[in-house]
Amino acid sequence: MMTQSLTVETLTNFIGGRAVKSASDRTLPVTAPLTGEVLAHAPLSTAADLDAAVKAAAEAQPAWADLPLKDRVQVFFHAKAIIEDELDALAERITEENGKTLAESRGSILRAVECLEFAASLPQIAAGSVLEVSRGVECKTARAPLGVVAGITPFNFPFMVPLWMIPMAIGLGNAFILKPSEQTPLSALEIARILKEAGLPDGIFSVVHGDREIVEAICDHPGIAAVGFVGSTRVARKVYARGTAAGKRVRALGGAKNHLVVVPDADPEMTASNVVSSVTGCAGQRCMAASVLLAVGDVEHILERIREKMAALRAGRDLGAIINERAYERITGYLDRAEANGARLTLDGRDAVAEDAPAGGRYLGASIIDHASPDHEASCDEIFGPTLTIIRCQSLDEALAIENANPYGNAAAIYTSSGGVAQYFADRASAGMVGVNIGVPVPREPFAFGGWNDSSFGGGDITGPTAIDFWSKTKKITTKWSNEHQSNWMS
Repeated sequence: MMTQSLTVETLTNFIGGRAVKSASDRTLPVTAPLTGEVLAHAPLSTAADLDAAVKAAAEAQPAWADLPLKDRVQVFFHAKAIIEDELDALAERITEENGKTLAESRGSILRAVECLEFAASLPQIAAGSVLEVSRGVECKTARAPLGVVAGITPFNFPFMVPLWMIPMAIGLGNAFILKPSEQTPLSALEIARILKEAGLPDGIFSVVHGDREIVEAICDHPGIAAVGFVGSTRVARKVYARGTAAGKRVRALGGAKNHLVVVPDADPEMTASNVVSSVTGCAGQRCMAASVLLAVGDVEHILERIREKMAALRAGRDLGAIINERAYERITGYLDRAEANGARLTLDGRDAVAEDAPAGGRYLGASIIDHASPDHEASCDEIFGPTLTIIRCQSLDEALAIENANPYGNAAAIYTSSGGVAQYFADRASAGMVGVNIGVPVPREPFAFGGWNDSSFGGGDITGPTAIDFWSKTKKITTKWSNEHQSNWMS
């Protein structure tokens, strides 16, 4: 059962450990995708609100950085315990504002907990090195924080994606300002509450709601040293360019067009189940969703099984809601144009009726566009919905050529029973995350999340060991001592 939705009110920012009213009178309604109900109004904050958050962060950060790393990470153990104790309530909050199924919301929270656990190991994995480079001379390295940093996160994982960044950033001694999606701001305030309850000092974590104005202010603000971003490639490219032009470190993750390859020796049932999960999980609203299936040779029996399984899914029961009307119209527009241009819709989710779901939400059923050409818009654009485009290929090399020509580079996967075929594909796929019989090849910590090409801007990854380098700087210390054993304090 869903929790009671919030009284319709204007949300506050979270600055200096407390709720702070925005200086702006502009707001945006936060609408529940499942019902169309207005949950709250998110303030569209101004640069003045960001200035206040940066000021509070800058005042709190030095004392936080002075704490031993081992002491700083204790907050993650406490936060983990709070999250696990409140798992069901937090999942309901995510589902309420995002439209995921409860199972998907729980899964995203558990993935976020893994990031807390990894950050709790920072005293071991971020330890400096020491070496005696010559007699009496020692070189060592030490990590130093950057100061005040920020993260800009999307609607589709409002709890998980912020926690890709926050634990590593604050664990390494920084103060962090979060600008969540204006469509899903409620989870960000839950994170603020949890971190405060876990013992994080006031000012070390802030939430500033807003839209493009705040994104641009974060990129420009001289008091912010680094920015993490997750969203569309169009915006990621702009954030990277604007932030780096202002002298900041920027790690920006963009969109994707993930290709799955099916060859004739693939296990039919495992392949069908896995492909369907990849296409339809989170109603396709995730950057790791399968988008294009490259069918190599005679795999018709597998494609038919995929279609059967997708047809059996029910909107509202198996598929969550689409985030808003604009997204719904964008997704159905691709289906409309594909049909008009002669592509075969072997499964059409446009007329799906949500069963056992509240009235007022926007739902789509799973859809398949078959016999598409590699240059068709449905083969090239990130649709971000529960839609699979099928391209027929004569060989694995043809499939690889299509995958390699795609400008994105988040994920690619192959379904095969041959280790040699799997290795051949893995070596040649142009993607940062590759799956073998896994359609959503998201690495588990300590293996980092991160794509290639137009899916990623900036060096390193958003999670894992290379995130340590992004959220900190290295100090090298060289020390020489006299030969003290040849004298004593009385000499």
